[in-house]
Amino acid sequence: MLPATRLVCGGCGRGVDPRADAPFRCPAARAGDGIDHVLARQLEPAHLGADREARQLFLHDEPLPFRRYRRLLHSYQTATVVGRRSDAEYAALVTRLDAAVAAVDGRGFRDTPFAPRPALAAALGLGEAGELWVKDETGNVSGSHKGRHFFGLALWLATHPLSSEAPFAVASCGNAALAAAVVARAVGRALRVFIPPDAEPAVVARLQALGAELAVCPRRAGESGDPCYLRYREAIAGGAIPFTCQGNENALVIEGGETLAWEMISELLRAGRELDHLVVQVGGGALASACVQAFAEARALGVLDRLPRLHTVQTASAHPLERAYERVVERAVAAVLPGSAGSAAPREPLARALWLRETAPESAIAGALRFAANHRAAFMSPWESTPHSVAHGILDDETYDWLAVVKGMLATGGVPVTVDEATLVEANDLAVRSTGIAADETGTAGLAGALALARAGAFAPGDRVAVLFTGVRR
Repeated sequence: MLPATRLVCGGCGRGVDPRADAPFRCPAARAGDGIDHVLARQLEPAHLGADREARQLFLHDEPLPFRRYRRLLHSYQTATVVGRRSDAEYAALVTRLDAAVAAVDGRGFRDTPFAPRPALAAALGLGEAGELWVKDETGNVSGSHKGRHFFGLALWLATHPLSSEAPFAVASCGNAALAAAVVARAVGRALRVFIPPDAEPAVVARLQALGAELAVCPRRAGESGDPCYLRYREAIAGGAIPFTCQGNENALVIEGGETLAWEMISELLRAGRELDHLVVQVGGGALASACVQAFAEARALGVLDRLPRLHTVQTASAHPLERAYERVVERAVAAVLPGSAGSAAPREPLARALWLRETAPESAIAGALRFAANHRAAFMSPWESTPHSVAHGILDDETYDWLAVVKGMLATGGVPVTVDEATLVEANDLAVRSTGIAADETGTAGLAGALALARAGAFAPGDRVAVLFTGVRR
């Protein structure tokens, strides 16, 4: 019997043996080979039963999300099929680790609210039949969605033990660091956090209270890229375990984030609804990558009839994903309409995205993505200047999970959106006044993107749109 999941590199196609000790990065990756080596978990729907059985995964009333969706997790599949653990043993492990997290943070993982917000729908001009749904993660473990990613990884580590002496490592100065520190403390592991010199004092104090070891990382002259990430990479080379939300560093963090989207799908099924648009803010890209994967898998399982158009949001101060997307699209358009004929393609981004999805041969899109996967530096590179924004949580120099997210946008006809500071502030004010949810500007950046999309005519009256409020104001 084979597991219902497997890990495959999106860059070179190399698979990972499910018995491997640490399937975090592609084993074929070599420095300087130019390939975007990022492992992705693939689901084999046939191994999970008929459509009706798969649907029950999403409608089960189990209160702990990591227990309810456990059959979809790679850690569960490898633990029960390869490791010969029983379903009951794995479920008990989830309960035990969730209780340990609650002992540290005062709360464990439960479904977070996902519901229509009529005032926001009206602000977007969606009409009487339109809906704007908000997934509110501000009440989640450590105050954001980030803990989901780390808990998914902690489950794998608990069923596939590595050296207990090797520290965990993460590069972050905000929600990811705080969530990593909570989960690391809960499972009794040392954590090294690589932070910038201007990290918020309140965050630093909380990290110290949780027992994290902090390493301050100033920028070095002549060095390209986020210095925290570079110092983190040095720690990983020295034997630390990548306990991070960057999917290129550890593929297993993505599926923990999928629980957020699975909860959304469950609620939509109960309400008899489907989304037309999903707007997701992007820093390193793990959240958007998790959403892409979760919705695609739900459709493959027969749970959804169609996919929403995925739109992504970055700030005008730094938008490496938008730049990479445009380069992939240029190549795809050139494959469909070579030479000067390419000027006949729609120039407006929304119209061009639909034109590509509806008229371009699959081979043109696949070819552009394949070329990008094998020439990463030509598409995704560190942002050249130091960015500044009120939405500081999405100012990553690179979008590490960029290729999966670009693929998701191309497949659904979505587009990347860049928003200015005024729109970020406007969206946050609207969100807090309309919902009472105490999210910060990073947390409501998806709504800022939705405002920009509405003003560009992306939504039709009656459309159903969803955004994520990902982090609480501290």
